Amino acid sequence: MSGTTTAAARCRRETGAGANRWVVLIVLCVSLLLVAVDATVLHVAVPAVTEDLTPGAIELLWIVDIYPLVCASLLILFGTLGDRVGRRRVLLLGYALFGVASAIAALADSAQVLIAARALLGVGGAMIMPATLSILRQVFPDRRERALAIGVWSAVAAVGAAVGPLLGGFLLEHFWWGSVFLINIPLMLVSLPVGRLLLPESTGDGDGPWDVVGALMAAAGLFGVVLGVKRLGGGEAPLSAFTAVPLLVGAGLLFAFVRRQRRRRHPLVDLKMFSRPAFSTSVGCIVLAMLALVGLELIAAQYLQLVLDLSPLETGLRLLPLTIAAMAAGLVGAKLLQRFGPRTMVCAGFCLTAAAVITLTGMGSHDNAPLLLTGFVLLGFGLEVTLFGAYESMLSEAPQEQAGGAAAIGETSYQLGAGIGIALLGSVMNAAYSPGLSSVPGVSAGESAAARHSLGEAYEVAGELGGGPGEALRHAARHAFVHGLHVTLLVSAGLLLLGAVMALRLPRAMECGTAAAGVDVPGPREAEAEASLRVESVG
Repeated sequence: MSGTTTAAARCRRETGAGANRWVVLIVLCVSLLLVAVDATVLHVAVPAVTEDLTPGAIELLWIVDIYPLVCASLLILFGTLGDRVGRRRVLLLGYALFGVASAIAALADSAQVLIAARALLGVGGAMIMPATLSILRQVFPDRRERALAIGVWSAVAAVGAAVGPLLGGFLLEHFWWGSVFLINIPLMLVSLPVGRLLLPESTGDGDGPWDVVGALMAAAGLFGVVLGVKRLGGGEAPLSAFTAVPLLVGAGLLFAFVRRQRRRRHPLVDLKMFSRPAFSTSVGCIVLAMLALVGLELIAAQYLQLVLDLSPLETGLRLLPLTIAAMAAGLVGAKLLQRFGPRTMVCAGFCLTAAAVITLTGMGSHDNAPLLLTGFVLLGFGLEVTLFGAYESMLSEAPQEQAGGAAAIGETSYQLGAGIGIALLGSVMNAAYSPGLSSVPGVSAGESAAARHSLGEAYEVAGELGGGPGEALRHAARHAFVHGLHVTLLVSAGLLLLGAVMALRLPRAMECGTAAAGVDVPGPREAEAEASLRVESVG
């Protein structure tokens, strides 16, 4: 024990952290807070963005979806780049890009400019996220201190998820929607010089070449597949060039990426880990859980504002119980996992989340606050239980020498599940919503076509029509949206039950890992902290 403590102290001196490591933690938490808030702050602003920029259904999906998709696509690329050229250097560059992209987003005068700015924010987020965790592990070599640091880090992430909608609602009450992005700039202006002064620089061992080509292939392939799904959801024919080409090209690039990784001596992603049933099952559970949640959260924000006519701030308050319940689940996650094991815990979490989603099908055109509160609390608790058990199982199943790669895969699967969930469930929502506006009395075909893009546009068309036809269109649009919401909830419940079946492949009992030389495998407390922070990004 004394040898371990001495080695940890020596490692602290070598990294340059010393007594300043807790100050370093504060700087890293500010970084995480920015990424976590930005993942959720836009949700309550979507109706305002729709009213101002009038994006189409596909553009609206891209405005929200592009950030997590770009971020997920580039996590591995920038994580490995940081190992090569320095993690602090990549982190500071991410700060600068995040600030510039925030300014562009705040001043965007069209949906296309906002989409491009959100894509740049995703690039900045991909630079920040892996670098913060790498530096944190470096400056806290003592495992007990590092567990405490990761716990603080995860708490900040959960606070970011809760603060995002509330902060967005407050800003929308007093300013225009672009203000939700301007709040990033002062923090970036402070973080850049402070980070340069206090954060230590570090690099990896540099073993093997850096496969940037493989990372770009994976990013382009994922973009193609999701774009094809979006086109299908927007009403494009399955065999049209705008749908078939992105799907085929994306699938081809992903297939080529897998073959490339299998042939390389030093692959960017070691695909052999997926041959382990528990590992591949855990990754699948993470994707399904996030796929079901994030799209629902976006649709719920629109339902609360456009159907129930709540203010953005009131919408943020209504969504707050979801995050609070998730934080509570994180606090008891380790005890539940030790008692019931990964299989029971993840399966029960999926079932509880599915029950919450089915409960929410009781939502109608009128407010039902007790039902919403019950549904959101069950949803937050069930989802966090699911993610916690899946992450712990994944990290424990990965070989000790590949713990870093396993963590990167988990983070990427989380982000991809969130991005694809918005696209898939948003497409389901649009497909169920549009038919309800095909034949409204007194409304022309052109006006109906415009109203089918989104509920916000339907309200605009109704306002222009006025009188009886306008009121009829408004009523039909609200009814069609609620119907689409119910269909989307049922599809989400089906995905969650599929996840419960998938979770039956997980181990019955929890197995605690040990640390190999030079490689830290998170123990139960660290796994709890890392799993808890995932709820923040619902985004």
